[in-house]
Amino acid sequence: MRATSRPGSGLILPVVIALLLALGLVLGLSLSSGQLDRTAELARLPGLPADAPRLLIVAPMSGHFATLLRGTVARMIERCEVYITDWADAKMVPLDAGRFDLDDYIDYVIDYLDHIGHTNNGERAHMLAVCQPSVPALAATALMNAQKHPARPLTMTMMGGPVDTREAPTSVNDLAMQRPIEWFRHTVIATVPLQYPGAGRRVYPGFLQLAGFMSMNLGNHMQSHYHMFKHLVAGADEDAEATKAFYDEYRSVCDMDADYYLQTIVEVFQRQSLAKGEFMHRGKRIDLGAIRDTALLAVEGERDDISGIGQTKAALKLATNLAENRKKYLLAPDVGHYGIFNGSKWRDHIAPVLEDWIKRHDKARLKAAA
Repeated sequence: MRATSRPGSGLILPVVIALLLALGLVLGLSLSSGQLDRTAELARLPGLPADAPRLLIVAPMSGHFATLLRGTVARMIERCEVYITDWADAKMVPLDAGRFDLDDYIDYVIDYLDHIGHTNNGERAHMLAVCQPSVPALAATALMNAQKHPARPLTMTMMGGPVDTREAPTSVNDLAMQRPIEWFRHTVIATVPLQYPGAGRRVYPGFLQLAGFMSMNLGNHMQSHYHMFKHLVAGADEDAEATKAFYDEYRSVCDMDADYYLQTIVEVFQRQSLAKGEFMHRGKRIDLGAIRDTALLAVEGERDDISGIGQTKAALKLATNLAENRKKYLLAPDVGHYGIFNGSKWRDHIAPVLEDWIKRHDKARLKAAA
């Protein structure tokens, strides 16, 4: 099984979608070393109310493209005006565009929320972070609450995120703890070859991330391909195509900037800095106790083998000054990591909880607009 390049989005839907491209090269609003493109020429989903809540989906920068969340977006556009971050493949970003690390990630999340507010009469948006970005998005939320930033999110939903990896450590967490950071720096970091625009940039290659994920559940992946072969032999083309489509997406990987990857290993997995109240952003300590009016929803999967049970829920306890009626926890039964944000259980059981949470706390925006 080989890694492949970026797939098509497949989101040819009548909906307003903003592509927030960090380190990207598109026409739109420039944001430091990235740009913001809002495809406003697309029509709204038929029947979507004019005052529908605005939702920023923060896609993971963990080796896959934002297209991995096509199922997430397709479900949420039924009730929300959706924006999604689409992080660039580091090997395609020229060296002179500058470095990118975890601090930049947090800055971009704040900039994106600020831009959404500015372009919508100052109205605040909601935010959904899927997996890895739960940490930087939560940090951004705390910073914005501390500053009483006018664009701080109304709600912040974290799904399968490693907020505190001391809770129910998984094999992913164990690897990070067993090796010193110098091991990662000298073993998994590579230099982009000359044939790419980002030649000379130090990166963590996406194919290594893919190999790691595949090896965690190798037996299941082999069974999936065996069943796909049987479907093809039996003429069950639709069943075979569904499996093929999943792996076409899953094998589409991108590289990550080395600075970002290594800082994430240290701060998130080795030190648990945010959970311990020790995370520093641009010289300032981030205090999750500063979150006072952004409602928090933590979603975990019962069978998640990447972010263990309790790692995302920890955010609710760490937000010490947030009222209990602004906190909610959902443990999805019999759901693995991928199933939290894609598939039938996401569509039928998890998404409705998220929609209800957004609707309940969207009243503050509607009152302000009245």
